[in-house]
Amino acid sequence: MYRENAWKNYSEQDLLNLEKTAKNYRHFLDNGKTERECTTITVDAAITHGYVDLKEVIKGGKKLQPGDKVYVNCMGKAVMLFHLGRNSLEKGLNIVGSHIDSPRIDIKQNPFYEDSGFAYADTHYYGGIKKYHWVARALALHGVVVKKDGPVLNIVIGEKEEDPVVSISDLLIHLSREQMGKKAGEVIGGDDLDIIVCGNPLAGEEKEPVKAALLKIMKDEYGVEEEDLVSAEIEAVPAGPSRDMGLDRSMILGYGHDDRVCAYASLEAIFNLTETPDYTCCCLMADKEEIGSVGATGMRAMYFENAVAELLNLTEEYSDLKLRHALANSRMLSCDVSAGFDPLFAGAFEKKNAAILGNGVCFNKFTGSGGKSGSNDANAEYIGKLRKIMDDNNVAWQTAELGRVDVGGGGTIAYVCALYGMEVIDSGVAVLSMHAPLEVINKADLYEAVKAYTAFMKDAE
Repeated sequence: MYRENAWKNYSEQDLLNLEKTAKNYRHFLDNGKTERECTTITVDAAITHGYVDLKEVIKGGKKLQPGDKVYVNCMGKAVMLFHLGRNSLEKGLNIVGSHIDSPRIDIKQNPFYEDSGFAYADTHYYGGIKKYHWVARALALHGVVVKKDGPVLNIVIGEKEEDPVVSISDLLIHLSREQMGKKAGEVIGGDDLDIIVCGNPLAGEEKEPVKAALLKIMKDEYGVEEEDLVSAEIEAVPAGPSRDMGLDRSMILGYGHDDRVCAYASLEAIFNLTETPDYTCCCLMADKEEIGSVGATGMRAMYFENAVAELLNLTEEYSDLKLRHALANSRMLSCDVSAGFDPLFAGAFEKKNAAILGNGVCFNKFTGSGGKSGSNDANAEYIGKLRKIMDDNNVAWQTAELGRVDVGGGGTIAYVCALYGMEVIDSGVAVLSMHAPLEVINKADLYEAVKAYTAFMKDAE
């Protein structure tokens, strides 16, 4: 089944719209390097587009009407936007759900120590990574420090041109004979990912003078005491902005495409709804997908179900049965990236069922591994309806699998939402070098994802 490269069919206006979308996405990507930052950006944008906090609506005792727009901020790490439709919620919602956490290096709660003239931060990696990717590169520190009496300090170090960066050292090639003989997964161990953060001893300090210098800098420049790190969440991420990639500028190289490219496309899609939709639409951005959708802000938590219950209560007479109907009758795109076919590693793919960069938004009927284990495996009837929606709206789309059978696999939030009985399929943007510090997408696939998610919100039923 041949799928044509999307670039071949673009008009001059399409190309202008595509570049505008890419530029706005790069701003989102560069300023949203953590789930907290993505949530802040999303909430600010939602307010600009007329969304109001659901908590304030509940507090005011006001009933919601078709066309009303509300958002839910989940602990500053996950966020949902709802655009109320004409039909009863009991008939289901049109949901585009993504995740805004990405693989990274997390700073531990008791991180700082000194050794041989260096002050280090002890770390624990987050998500599935090739650990050797993260050494010998510039890293920035992003996160929050919460004081015990309440104040929250936002930390961003390493993104401005004049900022210092931090880094993880690697062993020089001249001494690496033993290291180079190891398996790739053992070349750098988890305990080898400690970050060098300081190297100049504090004058007059005899005991751990470099660590003392670090603590002085933290206190004087950032207002952070060592004990404050117990209640801190600081992430080490690749420093610097995303870049146009390729001499034709057709691609974007940057950190966090998985899954912020789908999150951004979903956000732009719901903002494209200029009229009241037939069905209530939801843009859902979850946390913790990279570690199993766990925790209070992961998709396995109850915040989505609770939000729908509140919406029911604010639009009609509430009952638990109506809530069950609303969830089961919903339609969802689990918007997560897919593995783009890489000719340099062609043996890992089955080409005719692989996603080709530039051929449009992907639909993965199933993910999982080892016989579809952990997969949602969407229904054929649902896929048939989606084909019509995409074709009627001139969306460039393709089917995809996550590598050859028995080679690998992966999962998304799809299976979690499918537990409600709703129709769900994975849909996303093809990515090269997925889970590396710098990933690659094609601008055309981003553009087609926005078109696809907008069409789905408007036309799915």
